[in-house]
Amino acid sequence: MDTLTSKQKKYLKAQAHPLKALVQIGKSGVTEQSVASIEAALTSHELVKVKFIAFKEEKESFLDEILTGSKAQFVSLIGHVLTLYREHEEKEKRRYKLPQ
Repeated sequence: MDTLTSKQKKYLKAQAHPLKALVQIGKSGVTEQSVASIEAALTSHELVKVKFIAFKEEKESFLDEILTGSKAQFVSLIGHVLTLYREHEEKEKRRYKLPQ
C-alpha cells in the first residue's frame, strides 16, 4: 500500500477516536516483544493505538523502529498516543474503506 493521503489520515483519525490503546510502551521501551504485540494487534484490528507510559520524551525516536518492525503506516501522534494502520491482507476481512 502507498503512503496515506491527508484525507485518508483524517478518516482513520475519526475512526480511531473512540478506540482504547491496545499496546502500551513501558519502562522497557520498544522491544521485540512490544513490536510483536503491535503487529498482532494490527493483524486483528487494522487500526491500533499505542500509548507511551514511559519514554514520553523519546517517542519520536522510536517511531521508525515501530513502523518498520510492524510494517504499519503512521496515522497520528497526539499527546502520548500513537495511532497506526495496516490494511488487512485479505480484502474481504478489511474493516475500513479508505477514501481516495
